Amino acid sequence: MSTDQPPIDPNRPSAARIYDAFLGGSHNFAADRAVAARAAEILPEVTLIARANRDFLQRAVRYAAARGIRQFLDLGSGIPTERNVHEVAREVSPDCRVVYADLDPTAVLYARHLLGDDERTAIVRGDLQDPATILDRPEVRGLLDLDRPVAVLMVAVLHFLPDGPALDAALRAYRDTAAPGSVLVISHAAPGGTPDLTDRVADLYNRSGAPLVLRDAGQVARFFDGWRMVEPGLVPGPLWRPDGEPVTDAARYLTLAGVGER
Repeated sequence: MSTDQPPIDPNRPSAARIYDAFLGGSHNFAADRAVAARAAEILPEVTLIARANRDFLQRAVRYAAARGIRQFLDLGSGIPTERNVHEVAREVSPDCRVVYADLDPTAVLYARHLLGDDERTAIVRGDLQDPATILDRPEVRGLLDLDRPVAVLMVAVLHFLPDGPALDAALRAYRDTAAPGSVLVISHAAPGGTPDLTDRVADLYNRSGAPLVLRDAGQVARFFDGWRMVEPGLVPGPLWRPDGEPVTDAARYLTLAGVGER
């Protein structure tokens, strides 16, 4: 096991493993499933929300690859599940390269197992709020040419980070590092029209040791400072360039999503 891989505590819920449980994955423990089950009792749509968020990620990856981007940095990538970033991107172009980064040891462990000897992908353990360390990793420098456009993905991760100077500085660093033509992809949990229920879910996460910060559209839009929003802007996840007919009740998905370009 890599020296940067801390032990996994099965008794402490993990945001990445809870999300895996929502998606029907197998890389989770009883403590994670208990939180997921309680969240579903409070908000029955939570599994639907998680799947819709995954669908947004895939549409955004296809968008980036279709506009010629061939390298992806997936920050807070989570536990591998079906149709990961490298799989979706390579449906557009087989030469796409992807670096996954996550702080959760379970996510890193299973990603390493999944990726195996794929020379065009890598997984690194690191804190999104420490961009210098992530960007200086040999796996990143070896796979990504940051003088060329890159897709920076922050999907369903920023709502686990509190507001503050560390987050602001990290977002500036990724923006300033990205070459012209790069894109930033963000999805984020929002209170929507049922703040009483979403506040209860946030409280459940907080009590489980995985703080969840709900933000409204104005607060999420700030994360795109210095980027030009592409159409249709910051919208409920299912409304961002849907593959088919857009859902009519998109606000119930409690997720805001958008893509910015440099």
